[in-house]
Amino acid sequence: MRRVNEAIARQPSAQGRMTRVLLVDDDEELCELVREYLVQEGFQLDAEVDGARAVERAASGDYQLTVLDVMLPGVSGFDLLRRIRARSRTPVLMLTARGDDVDRIVGLELGADDYLSKPFNPRELVARIRAILRRAAPDGGPGPGDRRPERLSVDDLEMDVGSHVVRRAGVRVELTAVEFSLLEVLLRAPGSVVQRDELARSVLGRELVPFDRSIDVHVSRLRKKLGPRSDGGERIKAVRAVGYVYGRDDGMDGA
Repeated sequence: MRRVNEAIARQPSAQGRMTRVLLVDDDEELCELVREYLVQEGFQLDAEVDGARAVERAASGDYQLTVLDVMLPGVSGFDLLRRIRARSRTPVLMLTARGDDVDRIVGLELGADDYLSKPFNPRELVARIRAILRRAAPDGGPGPGDRRPERLSVDDLEMDVGSHVVRRAGVRVELTAVEFSLLEVLLRAPGSVVQRDELARSVLGRELVPFDRSIDVHVSRLRKKLGPRSDGGERIKAVRAVGYVYGRDDGMDGA
């Protein structure tokens, strides 16, 4: 592991600035493989196995994203994620065992932005990282030619797109990057149903696979954070087998 830490990549990205990623995993061979791929893609990688140090580093603000393995020696990746989320909104990508749906759901419920099953193709890891970072950036999403409004307002909810700030009745609501992107998509079409597949492509940057509940878990967390509408109604409604709709007080719920 020390060998991995000492071999830090310092290759500039295409945008001329370094994107730092923290990998929390005890598998030296995997860390070296991931490092090689990330260096080629213009990232800098630091690896960590100690739980306490991992939390400190992940919450330090020095990294744009943390890749966190669920299975670590002497400590649960879920516990580390819980501690990281108590201090930071830095995006987290969880590494889970293939076929372990429980781990995936638990990780998302605790605030992970997405997950990737082991073993994985390093190219898929890079694609997931880029998708998460696009959504985490204040200027992420569609390009400048789309004329996106800087502020969105529905009922008592206000979103400042440029600064990634959401307020409910004037009180700031802390959201992860994925939750913010999910809410943005829904607020741009209040009263209209947005399909789950469309949400996955827009928010996660990927297609849903069978039995993939990622979007559903993110919606559940978002509901809890936003609470009910000003009239006591549900803000985000599910349309069975289709998707979700952000309700409106004017009766245009679309569900």
